[in-house]
Amino acid sequence: MKLAEISIKRPSLVIVLFTILTLGGILSYTLMGYELIPKFETNMVTISTVYPGASPAEVETSVTRKIEDAVGSLENVKKVESSSYESLSVIMVQLNNGADVDFALNDAQRKVNAILGDLPDDVKAPSLNKFSLDDLPIITMSISSDKLNSKDLYDLLDKKIEPIFSRVNGVAQVDLVGGQEREIQVNLDEKKLQGYGLSIGDVQQAILSSNLDFPTGSLKTRTTKSTIRLSGKYKSTEEMNNLVVSNKNGAQVRLSDIATVFDSQKDVEKVARFNQFPTILMQVKKQSDANAVAVSESIQKTIKTVEEAYKFRE
Repeated sequence: MKLAEISIKRPSLVIVLFTILTLGGILSYTLMGYELIPKFETNMVTISTVYPGASPAEVETSVTRKIEDAVGSLENVKKVESSSYESLSVIMVQLNNGADVDFALNDAQRKVNAILGDLPDDVKAPSLNKFSLDDLPIITMSISSDKLNSKDLYDLLDKKIEPIFSRVNGVAQVDLVGGQEREIQVNLDEKKLQGYGLSIGDVQQAILSSNLDFPTGSLKTRTTKSTIRLSGKYKSTEEMNNLVVSNKNGAQVRLSDIATVFDSQKDVEKVARFNQFPTILMQVKKQSDANAVAVSESIQKTIKTVEEAYKFRE
């Protein structure tokens, strides 16, 4: 009765109260965060280990079983599944409902680190991950060009365009799928190597030691200090052909004498197509704490900027 009485005797108070509630509701709505997909996590921890050159049987006995025994004692483990492939071991640890995935991931990392000494020397460090929707790309772009070939287009994306999208606020990673990445190939002639008394290791060491860029000292004045660098990176295949691989008894053996250098492309491992035509996909992944909708809007604005900056003008 008092509420009704106050409403009748003081209508202005009720109007002010409802006005405040309405404005507060509008302000809360504008500040409300929204996501493309609700956040949820699966109770699964994946352990991937690379053992280069090993057969599935060797991976099973030398890597998979040892890691299985290590993570089998984790708390709240429901099931452990493992698969051994050529050069790769994959172990999936399924946890009970309600288990803390982050705690289980840290505990599994600690147990795996404890057995690293028991693994073969050639085994790379195991990679532990938990599945999350934040790891999936929020935008996938298909890029093709009528003016550039596949190799030049890939270089343009890799060196110039990809860094632009990587700097967008909220972007965690940008991946390229498809295309042909540039690769300098050195095809050695076995008979010529034997004739000059050289091995593949000698040639490899000569190429690596000559393709360096490092500081050699500094130049000081009264007001400034400059660093002097030795730029020894190869700039063309002709420079590689003139590389002196061996210099025994005054006889120089150049790389062109024992090998042929090609400016080629890497072997294709992933193929991307759009409308049945070859293309290059650019996948953008957001940071775990970033808003997918806000990052997508920023990417759309960046796409327009890049299109205008790299548009081919006749």
